Amino acid sequence: MPSGKFAKAAVAAIAAALVATVMTGCAASGNHAPAGDDGGTPVAGGTLRFAVLDAPANLDPHSGSSYPESLITSNITDKLTYQNPATGAIEPWLAKSWEIDPELREFTFHLRDDVTFSDGSKFTADSVKENFDLLGVGNKALGIVPVTAYWVGYVGTAVLDPATVKVTFDRPNAGFLQALSLYFSGIVGHSTLQLPKDQRALAQNIVATGSFVVAEHVYQQKTVLRKRAGYNWAPASRKHNGDAYLDAVEIDVIPEAGVRTGALRSGTVDAILDVNNTDEAPLASEGYRIVPQLIPGRDISLDLKTDLFPTNDRAVREAVKLGWNRDALAKTVLTPSYAVSSSVVSKRVPGWVDFSQDLRQDQKRAEQILDAAGWKKGADGIRVNGEGKRLELALLGISNLVNNKPAYELIQQDLRKIGIDVKLNVLPIPDYTAASTQQQRWNIQVANQSRADIAVLEQVYSPQYTNMSKLAPTDPAYQQAIDTLSALSKTLDPAQSAKAAEAAQKFLLDDQVLTVPVYNPAQVTAASARVHNVGYEAQSRNVFYDTWIEPK
Repeated sequence: MPSGKFAKAAVAAIAAALVATVMTGCAASGNHAPAGDDGGTPVAGGTLRFAVLDAPANLDPHSGSSYPESLITSNITDKLTYQNPATGAIEPWLAKSWEIDPELREFTFHLRDDVTFSDGSKFTADSVKENFDLLGVGNKALGIVPVTAYWVGYVGTAVLDPATVKVTFDRPNAGFLQALSLYFSGIVGHSTLQLPKDQRALAQNIVATGSFVVAEHVYQQKTVLRKRAGYNWAPASRKHNGDAYLDAVEIDVIPEAGVRTGALRSGTVDAILDVNNTDEAPLASEGYRIVPQLIPGRDISLDLKTDLFPTNDRAVREAVKLGWNRDALAKTVLTPSYAVSSSVVSKRVPGWVDFSQDLRQDQKRAEQILDAAGWKKGADGIRVNGEGKRLELALLGISNLVNNKPAYELIQQDLRKIGIDVKLNVLPIPDYTAASTQQQRWNIQVANQSRADIAVLEQVYSPQYTNMSKLAPTDPAYQQAIDTLSALSKTLDPAQSAKAAEAAQKFLLDDQVLTVPVYNPAQVTAASARVHNVGYEAQSRNVFYDTWIEPK
């Protein structure tokens, strides 16, 4: 058994690194710290009507991955650990404490013994094992696939007694405590876990320990959350314990930004997410609360596929990085709630390094690189290579964030000036998901991953995980990617972690140019002055536990 001294030191190292970097990032980027108490004495009761852009389709806490889906599951499930959104520290939740072995392969958790699921059953060590085995291994008979992005190397979970489990990996996993705080890691009840994939995502079948339960779900219309009476195990750093203040939250789907804003102004809804950029300042001047929070993790990034022509040419990838104007993006597309990317990860991620000078526009240099690589401008201004093939790139993006399409259009216009023709395909989430399976169509795939841990880079880009850039085993960069990115998971020492984080960002942005970051997205909520304590969890999903609303 590892010594308590080492375990405490390890946990302290995580907390210190998170606090230092997250707070630095918030200070550097303006008014993006998590929402605080906005005054007043909380009043229990009432229904918050909350409008969103996209419809949640999959309510399974272990696999619902879109923002509207994880927004719901973040409010109905609890996790073993809690990442404080204000400090970044990893804190106890369903786990009271833990120890970590020196090799970062064994994690022993001591659990609360006063927690129950929404069906009345008791939360125990067996609950943790059942959840973790499905997350780490899956179940073919039930159609459940493992959540490989977070559970690579999972060996198993051993129940040591009714309130203690030991989780073992076959490799170091420095980011595991933070991964357990994510929406994918919500603890689900036994009756739900016995169901096949299609049934466990149904609202009436979801049993969890959270402060809300799903009372109603009408796809593409609304989802109603009802508070759970008797809830009493919130993280200590939350604003209160006991039941949520609100009786219910009605989440309405209103795809059009102007219609959402109109619904807020008319009083049809009390708060809206996905605020249109042009509406932020007017709404603030009218007395509505504007509450932004930068999303930590991998920024909105142009991921360049190395297995497809012409992005298999490093010169093309370098030209895409240098060929467009980030200052213009800040001035014409973004508001102060957002930030132009300065690295592939957000400033709110521990280990972030400022690569903004490397990312500055240099169209002259981009054109020189393309000329040297044999790409010559044709009669229509688009370059062709020696075989007469056009420098044409197919981009697949998601339309679920208000800045996405205008940002891609700006990039498209700038790159055309240097002879690169970008074909935009910016789709709603369901269509994007379907299109993303057609990998041979897309030179550029654009998305972001919300995770306030530098291990998100290994998760997305390592050939041992997602291999977003499609590096082939024959590519010299293949093993280099594995070695560089796996170093992120091998230490909790702050100095070593910082060194590994910088090397990983340099590898992706400069050495191989596998990705071109665009902007750090934010969640922006606008709320009536009657709505108090609008807040987010650490990954910037709205949480309603501390929210309250003044009676009319």
